[in-house]
Amino acid sequence: MRLVFLGGSGAGKTTQAERLYKHFDIPNISTGEMLREGIADATDIGRHVESYVTKGELVPDEIMIEFIRLQLQRPEVNHGWVLEGYPRTAFQAEELDFLLDDLGQKLDWAIYLQIPEVEMVSRSLGRSLADDQPEIVQRRVELFYDRTIPILEYYDRRRRLLTINGDQSPDMVQQSILDLLSIPET
Repeated sequence: MRLVFLGGSGAGKTTQAERLYKHFDIPNISTGEMLREGIADATDIGRHVESYVTKGELVPDEIMIEFIRLQLQRPEVNHGWVLEGYPRTAFQAEELDFLLDDLGQKLDWAIYLQIPEVEMVSRSLGRSLADDQPEIVQRRVELFYDRTIPILEYYDRRRRLLTINGDQSPDMVQQSILDLLSIPET
């Protein structure tokens, strides 16, 4: 199973990604977590992306694509993975498809956790992450609507998009995802 999680800030991508990678016993690739760890540990990539992350901006495509390539070449991801926090633009989604073709892998589903904008802001401000300040959260919401929404069209055209109501309890969201994943492809 190879899954991508999409949704705005605070939509529950991390929560659901963690639940599903445990459920399917496959690796979780959380770009946000890895980038934050890189910044905290002052790694090369961390120093390079810090200015983007702290302003709520998207890390440049070429950096993220190379970062994802490295993650998807690890031996433990050969039989499946959950990718959370990437892609963030339609260009990245297309590049991910090219990369997967290159690696002999195929995306099963892009799962979009849909929540209202007010809920995105409220949930994000309720977290304790250093980059969840009001102005940064608002910038991420703006970027989501500007750059991420076209990804939904991209995956919908490829019949790889599952839209889930993310404005319910985590257990209900997980059950909705599992129910949709059990639907055989037509």
